[in-house]
Amino acid sequence: MKRLLLILCILATPVLAVQPDEVLSDPVLESRARDISQGLRCPVCQSESIDESNADISRDLRLLVRERLVAGDSDQEAVDFIVARYGEYVLLDPNTKGANLILWIAGPVMLLAALGIGGLYLRRRSPGAAQPALSAEEEARLREIMRD
Repeated sequence: MKRLLLILCILATPVLAVQPDEVLSDPVLESRARDISQGLRCPVCQSESIDESNADISRDLRLLVRERLVAGDSDQEAVDFIVARYGEYVLLDPNTKGANLILWIAGPVMLLAALGIGGLYLRRRSPGAAQPALSAEEEARLREIMRD
């Protein structure tokens, strides 16, 4: 039972993919590199940051970020360098400028349009128009059926 609990604890802890040979000796630079790595998307895994991913490309990107920081780049310069090479897709939180603005606005606009169209449809639909009234003959027949 203790072994099972130990295994579950190990599996439940978040596992970071940063290898010991990647870690910088300067703790300040390493902290900056980790912060940057958590904001960059793994091109292979797509839903993980490069800090969490075990993919080879993520390792290369982590090393590249560390190289740029050791070379003296600021955090933004390091991110800009990666984006220039791999495109804005590598950003986990893309900016809201230019063509990306259309993507950020499209969802809420489509939701509002759908709500407006649905509201107009419900407002114009009249409850009596769906079923025409019964004729006298049909009402008599219905009463007959209901008595039986």
